[in-house]
Amino acid sequence: MIAAVQSATLSGTSGRPVVVEVHIASGLPGFTIVGLPDAAVRESRDRVRAALLSSGFAWPMDRVTVNLAPTAIRKAGSSLDLAVAIGVLVAQGRIPAEVVTPLAFMGELGLDGSVRHVPGAIALADAALTDGIVVPETDAAEAAAVRPGRTFGASALRSLVDVLCGRSPWPSACAVAGDDDPDTGGRTRACGVPPSAFGDLLEVKGQRTGRRAVEVAAAGGHHLLLVGPPGSGKTMLAQRVPGLLPRLTRAEALDVTRIHSAAGLSSPEPGLFWEPPFRAPHHGASAVSLVGGGTWSMRPGEISLATNGVLFLDEMGEFPASVLDALRQPLEEGVVRVSRAKGTAIFPARFLLVGAMNPCPCGDGGLAGTCRCTPAARARYVRRLSGPLLDRFDLVIPLRRTDPDELLAPEPGEPSATVAGRVAAARELAARRGVTRNAALAAASLEELAPLSDAAASLLAGAVRAGRVSGRGLARVRRVARTIADLAGAEHLEEHHVAEALALRAGREVLEAVAL
Repeated sequence: MIAAVQSATLSGTSGRPVVVEVHIASGLPGFTIVGLPDAAVRESRDRVRAALLSSGFAWPMDRVTVNLAPTAIRKAGSSLDLAVAIGVLVAQGRIPAEVVTPLAFMGELGLDGSVRHVPGAIALADAALTDGIVVPETDAAEAAAVRPGRTFGASALRSLVDVLCGRSPWPSACAVAGDDDPDTGGRTRACGVPPSAFGDLLEVKGQRTGRRAVEVAAAGGHHLLLVGPPGSGKTMLAQRVPGLLPRLTRAEALDVTRIHSAAGLSSPEPGLFWEPPFRAPHHGASAVSLVGGGTWSMRPGEISLATNGVLFLDEMGEFPASVLDALRQPLEEGVVRVSRAKGTAIFPARFLLVGAMNPCPCGDGGLAGTCRCTPAARARYVRRLSGPLLDRFDLVIPLRRTDPDELLAPEPGEPSATVAGRVAAARELAARRGVTRNAALAAASLEELAPLSDAAASLLAGAVRAGRVSGRGLARVRRVARTIADLAGAEHLEEHHVAEALALRAGREVLEAVAL
């Protein structure tokens, strides 16, 4: 007796189709799973057996062999439990084979026969080779984002078998979460915390340059580094960046939901993640936790979880240099390629990097008479940010502690809602150029999309000759100037746009001088 059931397994942030073949033959009772299963898949034999018995089905007293095809692909996780159980029942003749042929089954089984949540439901649903899919009831809304009208939720094995055998009607296909749209009143999910929890830019007192840099970074997707002593407002400014970003498009929301689901960070709230993610790993994070990877299960790291959102590295000078240098390739290419002996995965990594660091170990570097660090200690501290990594920051802003007069009687600043309006307008202009943000403009297209006036070109050429800007930095300055011009509603890049873009990199020269 042989049965074949369609399913899928998770590999990185993508799903791969799997055919679960079940063979029941006479012989000594036993249960074998072949086809490169990991430990979680091998343990499914005990979960499946207990779930079938708890659901009122007899376990075959024969030899049961389960093959997971294609056998060359490693299978990880518990998403194949439900397909194995259905395959056993089909092979026993308890479920008609023609009923399960047009369906794919994904879900973990509890010992009581319940069908439980599995990570990566949206990726698994997308990988299925059948028209219809059956997933845990808790994951149905998420899976329906890619298969609206063809996704069915199951809460228990017993009730699912009753439906397959025609003893109960099919439930309505889930199609609510896949079509939710924040602009039409749909339900939303925030990655971590909602934007209101990040505070308002109006609360930042003083730091006019810092507030301007945050606006430019959000509008153009430009990487930002804030350098200053403790209490200067670095973290406060960085935490307000997500509140300036527009909500995600549907394509971006699907990407973010897929990544978070694959990492096991799905929210119990149904629907897609419509808010830009905000990730802030501790400076003790390892390179693997930052870029992703693992052994059997290739999980996305923090830089992938921040895709279409913000990755905030506070106390950046405390991160190991090797961990920081692991950011260089993802920042340049927008993806991270993780290779291990047991597999390879490619994760998306299109994020806005915001870093904050002290100018020296004691934190008071640059303040006359208060720094307690030796020149060698300051240079060692700054050198954790290598030159190539520092060159990938479009904006490097030196901050000083806010003047007491500004703290006690500050000038009223702009609220985040007002700044977010200008950011959204600048992003709309970028969309007309075929990119989501100006930081993604190709260098070859800058002559057409970021034309310089004669005075602006002369100023930029002088900065290159003086060694203030590298070849890569030249394109980055033009992209920042393009964003500044967009915020001002200007079509051409004038001299003052380029001058401001160069001024917003001034902190880079300060850090390079300390490192020497």
